[in-house]
Amino acid sequence: MSDPTRDFFAGLAERGHEPMLQRTSGTLRFDLSGPRETEHWFVRIHRGDLTVTHGEDEADCVIRTDKELFDRLASGTANAMAAALRGVVEPLGDLQLIVQFQRLFPGPPPGRGDRGAAGYARRQS
Repeated sequence: MSDPTRDFFAGLAERGHEPMLQRTSGTLRFDLSGPRETEHWFVRIHRGDLTVTHGEDEADCVIRTDKELFDRLASGTANAMAAALRGVVEPLGDLQLIVQFQRLFPGPPPGRGDRGAAGYARRQS
């Protein structure tokens, strides 16, 4: 069975460098609570270079949420900013860092945005 969270972090580690984060440096820790335990993912960004590990190290920004929601963020079926505004994601520390990082989450799967675009087009007529 696929694990969207693991796949997301593995993809970041494989990238090694992310041009969108060329001007960003800092550390993030993701504390993802599950039914039996809390997973900890640690991401170091240094001028776009990405390093991903498991760990509970001190970080510039800590993001706390449940694993199920993070699976949806990692697969593009939930929006990080909307989740934070609803209070189901708890960011602590350097909030600008998480705003930069959220750009790495995938967009919605194909077909999800079609309704909004069609509605917008109808309103323009």
